[in-house]
Amino acid sequence: MSKTDVVEWLNEHEQFFTDMAKDIWEHPQLAYEETHAVGLQIAALQNAGFTVTKNAGGSETAFIAEFGSGSPVIGILGEYDALPGLSQTVSPVREEIVANGPGHGCGHNLLGTAGVAAVIALKEKMAEESLTGTIRYYGCPAEEVLSGKTFMAREGVFDDLDCALTWHPGTANMTSNFSMQAMVSIKFHFSGIAAHAAGAPHAGRSALDAVEIMNIGSNYLREHILDGSRIHYVITNGGLAPNVVPDASTVWYYIRAATKEQVDELLERVKKCADGAAIMTETTVRSEILAFAYETLPNDTLNGLMLKNMEENPLFFTEEEKQFASEVIASIDPSIVATSKQRIAAFTDDLLPTVNIDDQRMKGVSIGGSTDVGDVSWITPVGQVMTTCAPVGVQAHSWQATACYGSSIGFKGMHLAAKTMALTLYDLLEDHSLIDEAKQEFAKTSAVKLYEPGIPADVMPPNQVRQLIHE
Repeated sequence: MSKTDVVEWLNEHEQFFTDMAKDIWEHPQLAYEETHAVGLQIAALQNAGFTVTKNAGGSETAFIAEFGSGSPVIGILGEYDALPGLSQTVSPVREEIVANGPGHGCGHNLLGTAGVAAVIALKEKMAEESLTGTIRYYGCPAEEVLSGKTFMAREGVFDDLDCALTWHPGTANMTSNFSMQAMVSIKFHFSGIAAHAAGAPHAGRSALDAVEIMNIGSNYLREHILDGSRIHYVITNGGLAPNVVPDASTVWYYIRAATKEQVDELLERVKKCADGAAIMTETTVRSEILAFAYETLPNDTLNGLMLKNMEENPLFFTEEEKQFASEVIASIDPSIVATSKQRIAAFTDDLLPTVNIDDQRMKGVSIGGSTDVGDVSWITPVGQVMTTCAPVGVQAHSWQATACYGSSIGFKGMHLAAKTMALTLYDLLEDHSLIDEAKQEFAKTSAVKLYEPGIPADVMPPNQVRQLIHE
């Protein structure tokens, strides 16, 4: 066997995985509801000879597919959930398929499919060279609400991994040298007393007033937190009618910072805003944690190996794809596009970058956004890259992203990611010293703290979180 054989196998089966990614894109499902994608992926993996364990970590849409035996044990992390309100055709203009329906604006239809392709490609050749070891595909739900992998991590499903690989659709081919923020997802439920809002307002105690006062306090708090930290919220229940003093109201917060420890501190301050609002309005408040993800811990050893393998498979785009990219970009504020271009300007000015970027400027930098990959990266060494699946300037979680991730541009980036991960798997199984090197680096960088699940053992299981998220 040679690495060329792996690439040739993936090229021969490219249409199969394109069809899978397109099928998932055409059937977008939200967090913990991804039954369609899970069914497609499990069928493909079982047909390829993988042993599948369902309900991993307690979630009905989480699973683990395994092939081989013994050490080393290497995982590929996959995702497949969509986002609300991002339904969109493959078009450079806003055109919903389903009004206010979900859509793959983060490209998880591509993310998970590339992982399935990578492990099947390697499995097909492992026996030919008697490569020893175990490869696993982790079907991880609910990344968009940052809790799928956190529950799986709480149950210990990643604990015996020697290392793991993953990727994410992006607007350039690059290593993820940066760190993404830690984040807690928490709902605050206020309870008051209902009353006629006009006839007897003095008899009521407004839960909605409490939510609004809490939000005011949190907004003033923003001035006094570390740079780069974030506080977001939406009111999910503000009452039922204007003439009824609301006796129940809920606000859902995302709180982010560079490290989990900083999130812990900020969470306590936000809780004080909630407690103060309850005192001021004579209501009561309780909170429920839905997710608590760590910041990501990059591994240069694995990232560098993935970059090397990415460089062996050049990416090309047709003139039609470049034209589509230009039309999509025309729908975005030029200042937003210009800001996006600044990051890769030193490497290329292409709208659809095909160069491979190892941006050393990003080492040690904490960027906005979070992922539950962070939890896995504090348990075992994790390598991660991004590939060009949309033009520079397209923002994740937008309708433009949905359009690109359902197009041939997105599929090409996905196939590059599959080859990158499959070839890296091959290198790791063939030369165990690479894993030792990644582990040595991990031991140094993770020594600052011991991983403990952000979601405590007494917090509700995934099926209850699912209900809270979609209520």
